[in-house]
Amino acid sequence: MLGPDDGTLAVRTERGGAVAKAGHNLLMHVRSWDGVLEVGDESRVELNVDASSFKVIEGSGGMQSLDDDDKANIEQTIDDEVLKRSAIGFRSTQVDETDAGLHVAGDLTLSGQTHPIAFDLQTTGGRLTGSAVVKQTDWGMKPYTALFGALKVLDEVKIEIDAALPDVAA
Repeated sequence: MLGPDDGTLAVRTERGGAVAKAGHNLLMHVRSWDGVLEVGDESRVELNVDASSFKVIEGSGGMQSLDDDDKANIEQTIDDEVLKRSAIGFRSTQVDETDAGLHVAGDLTLSGQTHPIAFDLQTTGGRLTGSAVVKQTDWGMKPYTALFGALKVLDEVKIEIDAALPDVAA
């Protein structure tokens, strides 16, 4: 079992639109998550995320830096308008070993919809690292906009994991 004590599950968003310079590219960490990685005869990868546990770590770009109130407002908007506190989960349907780690395919449940997604995980140096890109509209989500659409979050959001693998007894 993996979780926040083992590493970081991060979400990165980028901004677009006519006044994109006013907004921020965001780095958020998920504070409440758990995952399973089993490799062997019946390999599997699972991930459960508390959608209300996103924490804004930093905002790059923008006309001014984000203060704590700005970060809290963004987190509240994510809870209320973007993810709506809905369950987020991933269950693998296929896990293949590769030279660098694993190629994983499975079903991601997000915003009440479940669709297939595939990504690669690296398992080197006692760590599990990897990333996947989620296109919000593929899950029926409308990317967040402000200022009458002149500022928007781009449709593609990057999810990254960097966690210590548990010690396995020989």
